[in-house]
Amino acid sequence: HVQLVESGGGSVQAGGSLRLSCAPSTVRISTYCMSWFRQAPGKEREGVATIDSDGSTNYADSVKGRFTISQDNAKNTLYLQMISLKPEDSAMYYCAALFVGGYCGIDIRKNIERFGYWGQGTQVTVS
Repeated sequence: HVQLVESGGGSVQAGGSLRLSCAPSTVRISTYCMSWFRQAPGKEREGVATIDSDGSTNYADSVKGRFTISQDNAKNTLYLQMISLKPEDSAMYYCAALFVGGYCGIDIRKNIERFGYWGQGTQVTVS
C-alpha cells in the first residue's frame, strides 16, 4: 500500500510562511504527477498546485505568486513553500500522486480519486 506522509503544517500569523513536505513510501515521485490539495471545513477539496515529471507547474489562482511547489527527486520528497499566508489559506493540506495519464493540470482531483493516492493531510491554520 502506497503512503504519502505530509509534514510541516502548523499555526502561523497572517503574512507568515510555512513549508510543507511530502515523503512517499515505496514509490518514486520522479515520474509521477505530484500535487497539493487543501480542504477547509464545509468546503470541497481543491487543487493548490501540481508539478509534472518534467518540472512543469500549475497553481490555483488563489495561491499564484505566493506558493511554490517543488520536488527533490534525490530525496524523493515533494514540497510546498507558502509565503504571505492569509486566513483563507487555513485548511487541511494533502499531498497527492497521480500514477497514470499524461495530464497534470490543477483540475485533477477526480483523476487522483481513480488513479492516484492521497496523504493523510497536515493542518495549516492562519490567523
